[in-house]
Amino acid sequence: MDLQTISLCMIVKNEEAIIGRCLDSVKDLVDEIVIVDTGSDDKTMEISKQYTDYVYPFEWKDDFSLARNYSFSKATKDFIFWLDADDVMLENDRKKFKELKERLNDSIDAVSMNYHLAFDDKNQVTHSLRRNRLVKRERKFKWIGAVHEYLEVYGNIVDSDVNITHKSVKTEKTDRNLKIYESLMAKGIDFSPRDLYYYANECFEHRLYDKAIQSYMKFLESKRGWVEDCIATCGKLADIYLARGDHEKAVHYIVTSFEYDLPRADQCCRLGFIYLAQNQIEKAIFWYDLATRLNIDKIKQRGGLINYSCYTWLPHIQLCVCYDRLGEYLLAYEHNEKARSYDPDNAYAKYNKSYLEEKLRQMGGNHAD
Repeated sequence: MDLQTISLCMIVKNEEAIIGRCLDSVKDLVDEIVIVDTGSDDKTMEISKQYTDYVYPFEWKDDFSLARNYSFSKATKDFIFWLDADDVMLENDRKKFKELKERLNDSIDAVSMNYHLAFDDKNQVTHSLRRNRLVKRERKFKWIGAVHEYLEVYGNIVDSDVNITHKSVKTEKTDRNLKIYESLMAKGIDFSPRDLYYYANECFEHRLYDKAIQSYMKFLESKRGWVEDCIATCGKLADIYLARGDHEKAVHYIVTSFEYDLPRADQCCRLGFIYLAQNQIEKAIFWYDLATRLNIDKIKQRGGLINYSCYTWLPHIQLCVCYDRLGEYLLAYEHNEKARSYDPDNAYAKYNKSYLEEKLRQMGGNHAD
């Protein structure tokens, strides 16, 4: 069987600081590199030409899908792989990618990969999701959506264990996406459920909460959204109402999220937070305890955004607080130790350990070292 060939397709703009880092991590894994530049005024194109002859200027028209589809149109190999300039492939994943390439065959239409989005100060993954990253060129799959675009695929889709690592160096927030959405609205363009969801997210990020609520509600009422987005929407609505001090509505939307699928640990932790703040300790314990029992691997299979802390150390830290308030210091200590098993350097866990050891000594209690 002949080895399948791969084109890497990217759209970029003003990425001189990082594009070399990205391309260095994948240049020997692919058979062709296609770079579409949407208007750089720095050395992005110059650097790109050190890696490939296939560098194309593209007039930016406030539409990411147009640019991505143009980049795909320039590919010539069997499969198309896409990255952003602030993505990299770490060494272990480079090995996995090579193995994946050896297994690629004509029966495969698309391959999804984990996308590691955020990290803690020890470089451990805190948030991830799954995206379709590699597609058969002859299927002519298209990108859809002017903003927060997605690649529409179907057929035989393989879920791989390859991870793409996001290493953004841009810290400033912009209103670019919000302005694009508002421009589309001004033109009278109807939003798809997905557009409603991501427009609401942009409003949420810019604290335009009334607009966010309105769009989130339209999204839910459409009953045509992806389940993971519906669950996330309930969490966002809960956060808005928590910020406004309306705990009743926050609880309503968290509980509503359970109608879509298995409970998510972040939603359980939200409920625990609400009840702990109200000093309803037994209720808080119930929801934090449930969070500790949820299977993160099963949730990962759904493909949505994963908040790792809610499946690992965070609910145990909060259970430690709950049991401390009840005066059950040994149980508090045990949960703090479970939190430390996930994150030994956690500042809260370190403080709790010293505090609880002193409590237990005063009581003449025993605990593990």
